Amino acid sequence: MAIFFVVMLFLISGIALFWSANEDKTSANLYKIEINRVENELKNADDPDYIPDLSRYETISGVHRYEPEDGDSFFSTGDSYHISDIDGRLYRIEYSVDLSGERKKVYKAAIISIGATILSLIFFLVYFYITIIRHFNQIAEYPGHLSKGNLTLPLSKEKNGIFGEFLWGLDMLREKLEEEKKKNLELQKERNVFLLSLSHDIKTPVSAIKLYSAALKKNLYKEENKIQEVGEKIEKNAGEIEEYISKIIKSSDEDFLDLRVQDQEFYLSEAISPIRDYYQDKLGPLGTEFSIDSFTDILLRGDRDRFVEALQNIMENAIKYGDGEYIRMSFCDEEDARLITVTNSGCTLKESEMERIFESFYRGSNVSARPGSGLGLYIARKLINKMGGEIFASIDGDLFKVTIVMHKVNYHAPKGTWLATPL
Repeated sequence: MAIFFVVMLFLISGIALFWSANEDKTSANLYKIEINRVENELKNADDPDYIPDLSRYETISGVHRYEPEDGDSFFSTGDSYHISDIDGRLYRIEYSVDLSGERKKVYKAAIISIGATILSLIFFLVYFYITIIRHFNQIAEYPGHLSKGNLTLPLSKEKNGIFGEFLWGLDMLREKLEEEKKKNLELQKERNVFLLSLSHDIKTPVSAIKLYSAALKKNLYKEENKIQEVGEKIEKNAGEIEEYISKIIKSSDEDFLDLRVQDQEFYLSEAISPIRDYYQDKLGPLGTEFSIDSFTDILLRGDRDRFVEALQNIMENAIKYGDGEYIRMSFCDEEDARLITVTNSGCTLKESEMERIFESFYRGSNVSARPGSGLGLYIARKLINKMGGEIFASIDGDLFKVTIVMHKVNYHAPKGTWLATPL
């Protein structure tokens, strides 16, 4: 609305200038038109001494026919004039043009135009301040507050206007961060209580082990059965400590990654499509043969985005630790589940390491100098398990296979069949 008003003011000022310029131009050219009319009258007159009636003309002040006795005086006059040759006779047509009135109109139009321009500029500046500068002032210090953890300062929640939706979204982000901050503080509090409780509980078996080990060191126990009994107690207390440590590891394991999933349903093709498009482009230049077997599309239970993330982790693992010859994705069904298997060539992992490949931060003996964190397959397993699925790996000669088991949603008919897509 404001922009429309500004445009209208500029349009009005432009029309005023155009009108005044045309008025000035019309007045300036009127004498030429009337001179032409006088010449036509003289040409059409039967009387050679005919002089037109000048009362019918606005700018013509006199018409004089040249006589021999006029001499040079015919051409010397203070008025503006035009010499016309009509049928061999010379006529001096005198005219006058008064542009003062037109100049006043031009000045008036110019003043109107300048005034409209100034009003437009003032209105635009006010509008610019209200809609933009004021909002910038409002959020100028906001990033600083967020960086310092001050999440209680609210912003406008109006979604209208140029910056309305941006500010609304920023305030939603603030509320989300504030909510996460409260949740993290609560988790930190619970963890501190948990660790404090464990540290207190762990002191008892540690003290017992120290006591028994000191007694053994000083040979306080002479009987064989007594020594064996002390050894069993040490083993028991060591087991308690190991159990406490397992609880600490489990607690840290659950908290260091946010692996929430949505309870949804998705078609398998909706997850395979982005994987196919991305890795065809990525593996083509590397010379790796990448193929996806044909499959019947089916509705699966789980979070599509998280499933794609898990599948990407498996693909990246195949690229990083395979020999780069080929990677294949295949499918099969077992009862109410769909199995998705990613196979890569060039496996050098030992069978003895298979039971640990899904552990966090574990990296096999085949990593060499390859960069990595040891979290890819761990995250994939966590995500698939949270969606009610399973994941396992196997070695077949020099082939390494990772299989995801996802449950079907049985009450939906298949959408269709996907054809194999070799690269």
